[in-house]
Parts: sequence; structure tokens; C-alpha cells
Amino acid sequence: MKSFMNEFRDFINRGNVLDMAVGIIIGGAFTAIVTSLSDDIISPILGLFGGLDFKAYVLTLGSVEIAYGKFITAVINFLIMALIVFCMVKAMNRATSKLKKEEEIEEAATTKVCPYCKSEISIEATRCPHCTSQLEA
Repeated sequence: MKSFMNEFRDFINRGNVLDMAVGIIIGGAFTAIVTSLSDDIISPILGLFGGLDFKAYVLTLGSVEIAYGKFITAVINFLIMALIVFCMVKAMNRATSKLKKEEEIEEAATTKVCPYCKSEISIEATRCPHCTSQLEA
């Protein structure tokens, strides 16, 4: 039992488990925001233009009510959340690629290639540290 508890403690202390837990908590809060956006802003606006309130749509079959309007609202919530996540990922990818390009530019400005052995060396070097060839200025 002690070995099991030690393994469990090691598992919990891994960084990716903690990151996942934080992501789930933030995702829950984000879901509440998107649900409020859909319920409190988008659905009433749609109601203004088309007289639509999706939550009011219910199909009654005998004593059973099928609230398909709530399902439509859930689909709208999903689409909004997917759009926001897509935009966030796209912005993060754009920022990451911009940073990588800047790093490549900085790296390219600090190194050059030896014309004799084709090794990458400092741009300030006058002699190649790999093949010891004298370099032109």
C-alpha cells in the first residue's frame, strides 16, 4: 500500500497533471462565460430579430417533454466556444512563429559559416576553431 501511495504522489506531482488540473478549472470558468454570452446576449438578440427564444422550444409527446431548444442553445454555446478557442490558438501560433523568426534573425546575425569546413562559427571569429583556417574579415 505504501508503494502505491508513493507512486500516486509522484504521479500527482508531475507538472503535466497540475497543468491539466489548472486547464480543467479554467475551462469550467470559461464555459460559464460562454454559456452566459449565449443565454444572456446572443439568444435575446436572435429573439429581437426573429422572435426566437430557443429555450422555449419544447416538443411534448404525451407526458414527456423533449426540450430541443436547450439542445440548440448548447450547440450555439459549443460553436461559440470552438470559435473562441480557434482564435486563441491561431493568435498563439502567430505569436510563437513571430518569436521563432526573431530568434532565427538574432542567431543568424551572431554566426557565420566557415568557407573551408562549413562549420558554424561566431561572426567575430578571425580563425575557424574547427579547422583553424584563417578567415577573411
